[in-house]
Amino acid sequence: MKKSGIKRETRRKPPARFNENLDWTREDFRRARPAAKVIPQIVEAKRGRGRPKVPNPKIPVTLRLDPGVVDAFRATGPGWQKRINEALERAVKRL
Repeated sequence: MKKSGIKRETRRKPPARFNENLDWTREDFRRARPAAKVIPQIVEAKRGRGRPKVPNPKIPVTLRLDPGVVDAFRATGPGWQKRINEALERAVKRL
């Protein structure tokens, strides 16, 4: 097997008693500032959580369908529920 010419970076293990989370002193707390004042651009970018709001969200409902209908749509593969929704939209337009 041919070795590539790229050298892998070797990482040293930290000492056994290494602690990167040091205890805060009273002076540390006194000097601390809110993140929104220190790095406002990052804090503002992180504000939104979850999916973005859509203008016309879908409504979850329970619907009982004949097994043959469900089987036929499931047989078409992934996205079968979306295809049922599209078929119902077409039916509504014809009404």
